[in-house]
This record gives sequence, structure tokens and C-alpha cells, in this order.
Amino acid sequence: MIDLSDNHFQGEIPRSLVNCTSLEFLDLGNNGIMDTFPFWLGALPELKVLILQSNRLYGAISEPDTYCGFPKLRIIDLSNNKFTGKLPSKYFQCWNSMKVVKTSQLKYMQDGFFGYAADTLQRIIVYDYSLKIVNKGKMMAYTKISTILTAIILSSNRFDGEIPTSIANLRGLQNLNLSNNNLQGHIPSCLSNLTNLESLDLSRNELSGQIPQQLVELTFLGSFSVSDNHLRGPIPQGNQFTTFENTSFDGNSGLCGKPLSKKCGNYPKTTESEDTIQDSESLFLFDWKIILIGYGGGLVVGVILGLNFSTKIQGWFAGKFGRQSKRMRRKGRRRN
Repeated sequence: MIDLSDNHFQGEIPRSLVNCTSLEFLDLGNNGIMDTFPFWLGALPELKVLILQSNRLYGAISEPDTYCGFPKLRIIDLSNNKFTGKLPSKYFQCWNSMKVVKTSQLKYMQDGFFGYAADTLQRIIVYDYSLKIVNKGKMMAYTKISTILTAIILSSNRFDGEIPTSIANLRGLQNLNLSNNNLQGHIPSCLSNLTNLESLDLSRNELSGQIPQQLVELTFLGSFSVSDNHLRGPIPQGNQFTTFENTSFDGNSGLCGKPLSKKCGNYPKTTESEDTIQDSESLFLFDWKIILIGYGGGLVVGVILGLNFSTKIQGWFAGKFGRQSKRMRRKGRRRN
């Protein structure tokens, strides 16, 4: 375990950490570290917790070429940095420890060392790992970290593009926070596969479309926020969604239904796939307009070319038969 959080360290993350092959817990949060994403830490075979929040990390998180690394990673916090570009969808595909839903007996991450006391020559002293992360909208201190806790916290950066559907592979995930970025597009309906999810924060982005009705299947969801986006349509009803307050949906003028006072009426219930179909239909109509314009333009050109061609044909026939008639007249005169 290495915990150097809440200091004033600067510079880059030392590459020598890659030699700590037994390292399970690394917390460098709340410092002044200026570096890119340390992908090389993925070579650590036992790393379970990586906390880099509130530093000056920057740039895009490049997708891994072949080997993803981070085979046992269960908690990653990169919040309050300056990361840009797309979310690392390929990492979501292969963070295998987050795919497992653990239902075994509750245990905690801890370590021990040999200590000395007056009453015995030596004894093992056990201490528990601890950390602070944002969960359910609040900064929470964990004096003990259970071995089943899983979290991806990428809030307050500059990520853009769409939310990758590969996140839905992480079925053991409990806390997903992508708030305060520049994410666009729809909320993927496949997030309903994250049946272990307890906290989902997508607030303060540029998301559009409707909130997928499938999210009501997340029966463990205790905290949910999509505030300050561009969402529209009816709010899903049922299960945990009946417990969420207005603040979960603030800043979306197009939303309607409980818990908001705005009623939906006969609002058409379109899904993400239907929106895609509508876009395809619009594109289809647009293509036909281009074809008709091209057809009309081609027709005009064809008529002009046809007129020119017929004029030339008429001239050819006139010249051909005109010369023949003149010859016939000359022969008639000679006979006379």
C-alpha cells in the first residue's frame, strides 16, 4: 500500500512504481502532479485501487493496443483533472474484476506486519486500507474498504463523445460517476445490465434524448442524477425511480412526469432505437431530394442535348437530300 494523498507533490508519477509488483493500493490524490494517464501501472498484477483525483493530469486516455492491463482493478478515481477525448471504452471491456458480482462473505482490504510488544516477542499487527471517494453525490470516507466495492469515478474532466456501451460489461460495478464533462448523445439503454449499480451520476453533460425506461430494472440504485443536460420526454416510472427527488432531473426543460410537476399528456414514447430510425428516415428523405434534384437537372440537360442532337440530324438530312435533289435537277437539264 502507498498513500501519499493530500500533499503538495508535483512533477510526474515516478515510473519506478512499476517495480512494486505486490502493490494493491495506490493513492496519489489531492496533489499537484502534472502527467498523462499512467497506463504503465496496468502491468501491476495486484493493483486493486488507483486514486489520482484532484491533480493536474491531462490529455487523452489512449486505448490499449492488445494487452489492457489492470487485471484486478476494482476502484479507479480520476476526477477533478484535465483529461480530454473519448472515454476509454476498450478498458471497460477488459477490467475483468469489475465484471464479477461477488456475493461471498464480506471481507476487507487489509495488510499486516510483525510488531513488538512488552508481553510478547512478536505479534502480527493488522491495519485496514482506507480512502475517500465521491459516492451517492457526497464525499464519503471509508475507514475500511470491502473487497466487493467497485467504482469508476471520472467526473469533472473534459471527456467528450458518447457514453460507450462497453461499460455495460462491468456487471459488478456499484458506483459510476461521469458527471461534469462534455458527454453527448443518448444514455445507453444497456446500462440496465449493471444490476449491481447503487449510484449513477451523469449530471452536467450535454446528453440528449430520453431516459431509457430499462433503467427501472436497476433495483439497487439508491442515487441517480441526470440534472443539467438536454433530456426530454417522460421520466421512467417504477421501482427505485419512485424514490428520486426533483433535483435528480433539474435543468432538463424537456422532461415531464413524476416527480416533476410538468405532466406529459400524450407525449410520444420514443426509444433510442426509434430516434435512430427517425434520423434514418430523415436521411432517406434527404437522399430522395438529392436524387430528384439530380434527376430534374439531368432531364433538363438531356432535353438540351437532345434538341442540339436533333438539330444536327435535321441539318445532316437537309444537307444530304439537298445535294441529291440538286444533282437530279442538273441531270434533268442535261437530258433536255
